[in-house]
Amino acid sequence: MNDLPSLSRRGLLRMATTAAGVAAAGGFGAVTNLLAQQSQSPDDEKSLPAFTGPSQNPYWNSVGPIVEYPQKFPLVLLTDRPVQLETPRHYFETAFTPNGAFYVRWHLDEIPNSVDLSAWRLSLEGSVERPVKFSMGDLTSKFKPVSVAAVNQCSGNSRGKFQPRVAGGQWGHGAMGNAKWTGVPLRELLDAAKIKSGALAVQFQGLEKGKGPEGHASHEFLKSLDLKTPVLDESIVAYAMNDQPLPMLNGFPVRLIVPGYFATYWMKGLSWIRVLDTPDENFWMKAAYRIPDTPRGNTTPEDVKGGAVKTVPISRMPVRSFIVTPDGESKLVAQLPVMIRGIAFSGYGSVNKLEISVNQASSAASALPVKSWTAAELGEDHGPYSFRTWSYAWKPSKPGRYFLHARATDAKGNVQPDEGVWNPGGYLWNRIETQEVVVGRAG
Repeated sequence: MNDLPSLSRRGLLRMATTAAGVAAAGGFGAVTNLLAQQSQSPDDEKSLPAFTGPSQNPYWNSVGPIVEYPQKFPLVLLTDRPVQLETPRHYFETAFTPNGAFYVRWHLDEIPNSVDLSAWRLSLEGSVERPVKFSMGDLTSKFKPVSVAAVNQCSGNSRGKFQPRVAGGQWGHGAMGNAKWTGVPLRELLDAAKIKSGALAVQFQGLEKGKGPEGHASHEFLKSLDLKTPVLDESIVAYAMNDQPLPMLNGFPVRLIVPGYFATYWMKGLSWIRVLDTPDENFWMKAAYRIPDTPRGNTTPEDVKGGAVKTVPISRMPVRSFIVTPDGESKLVAQLPVMIRGIAFSGYGSVNKLEISVNQASSAASALPVKSWTAAELGEDHGPYSFRTWSYAWKPSKPGRYFLHARATDAKGNVQPDEGVWNPGGYLWNRIETQEVVVGRAG
C-alpha cells in the first residue's frame, strides 16, 4: 500500500478543512437533489446522444441517456432512484479514472446530499474493549496516511451480457473505475478499539438508507467481512480519491477500500464499524450478493429452480481485460497502422500477460473462434489491484470485417476464459470480449 506517493500531512489537513467548510454549507454535492433532479436543462437534453455504445450490437455501455449530476461529468444513466450512473468507454483509455467520470452505484433511495464534518464521526463499536469515535481531523492527523491503487467494480458489471437475462441493473462494461485511494489502514482503527476475544466479523454501515427489496428488513445497507479474512490487512478507510476529497456520490466523507474485492464491500459514507461476536444475518449478507459455490460461480436456471444450488458471498474479482480502442465506430484503412489499446485487471494480483488475437471474418460469419494469440505490450504496473493499460500495433493487410480479442493472465495464473457464465445474480462475468471492426480500402 505504500508504493504510491501519499499526500503530505499539511495537505491532508488543508483538504479536510476545506471539505468541511464546503460540506457544512451544503455545497459539497448538495446544489441539487441528487435523487430527483439532473443538472442539465431541457435544451441540453436535445443535443445529447441517447446512448454511448457503438452503433452495432453488442453495446459496450448500457443504453441509457447521458445525464449530469453534481461533481460528475456527463455519464450514462441506468436508474435515478437509487442513483446508478455508468462511465462511458473513452474514460478507460488511461489507468486512472477521473473522479468526475467515476461510476456511481447506490442501493437505497435515501442518500446524503451533504455532510457536516463538524458533527460527523466514524464510530467503532460492538465487541471491542474501547469504543471510539473518530473525526475527520483525527483520521488525517493521528494516523500515517497510506495509498493504494485499486479497481472498484460493481458486482453486476456487464450483467447486460447474461443469457438468459437476469434481474437487476443491466449494466454494460462501465460499472468500474480505478483510483489512487488514500486513508487510514483499517487494522489500525480496529487496534485502537481493541477487539474482544471471540469476535467473528466486522460490519460496515454508511449513510445510505431507504426502502430495500419488499418483504426484507433491509432499510440500511450493511456488509461484513470475517475477521480472519486476510484482505482486512490491505483494506483502508479512504478520505481521498486521486488526491482529492471523495465526490458525494462516491462516498464522501470516507469510504471503505477492499482491494481485489467487488464494490459491494466498499461502503460509501462509512460512519459505523461494528465488531460482531455472532454471524451477520442481515439481508445484504444472508440473501444478497451471493454466488453459486461452483467453479466460476456458474450454474443453470434449471438447477436454481430445483433448489440444488449452494451459495456463498461474492468476494474477489476474476481476471478481466477490455479493448477500449478501436471501438468499431469508424472504418479503419487497409495498410494503415492502428494501435489497439485497452485495460486489464484482476482481484488476485497484477496482470502480467495480455494477448491479442485478430481474425478476419468470412462473408457469412458473424463471429469466429480464436485462432492464435500474440503478446501485447503492457503499460506501467501501478500495483496488484490497479488497472493496467496495454497496447498492440496492428496493420490490417486487406479490407474486410475483423474480430479483435484480448485475453489477460494474472500473477496467480488465472486466464480469461472464452466461455460465458450464468448465475441468477448476474455476477462474475469475465469472458474474453470481442470487438468487431471494418477495414476499408486505401483508395
